[in-house]
Amino acid sequence: MYIQKTPEKNAILFVWFNQYAGIILKTPTKTLAIDPVEIKPKSLQNVDAILITHEHYDHLDPRLITEIQKATNCTIIADSASTKKLQHAIPTEKLQEIKPGAEIKIGEVSVKAEKCNHNAQAPVTYIITSEDEVKVYHTADSLPFPELAAIGQREKFDVVFCTVGIAPGSTPQTGFEIARLTKPQVAVPYHTASTASQTQFAEILKKELPRTACLIPEQNKIYQVSKRK
Repeated sequence: MYIQKTPEKNAILFVWFNQYAGIILKTPTKTLAIDPVEIKPKSLQNVDAILITHEHYDHLDPRLITEIQKATNCTIIADSASTKKLQHAIPTEKLQEIKPGAEIKIGEVSVKAEKCNHNAQAPVTYIITSEDEVKVYHTADSLPFPELAAIGQREKFDVVFCTVGIAPGSTPQTGFEIARLTKPQVAVPYHTASTASQTQFAEILKKELPRTACLIPEQNKIYQVSKRK
């Protein structure tokens, strides 16, 4: 599943690879994997960094993370609870704990953590800014929260991933609320095993927020999204 091609100028490529929050994101120079579970290690043989949002089984697989890190020497960026679970398996210099408000650089790519409204120990969401300023917001399986409006206004997102199922309390409507508050150029409904929930999200979005495009992803398919003009 390695993304072999390079995104066009002012664009990123991504793959949604499981029914949860698993995303491979490729910028012009870096490949990042977010919450990798239910994926073969060889699919991430060229990854530069792995981002973990929280410690739940559908977002953190310590054995898989350890195997990938040993094979690639990649950096692991993780919330506090996940960091504790990984601290004896990952070299200290390759494991970086992150909390809301903090920023870590992977080359010229910025990774910033924000709040996450989810029932976990210390969950985070991630703002990823590419070398040419394409802004992606990975919201893990967060429910909406009021601060999203200010975050969206400040960041002016190109892509926001919105949870529409599986996680407690999440629905197409709560996913839409994330899009409504952040107002991205493109909203991507994910974290669901149901295409019906993605379709319902798209219908609500079209009616209530027509200026935001909806990209309904299929698993293991590569998509390109460009910076807003």
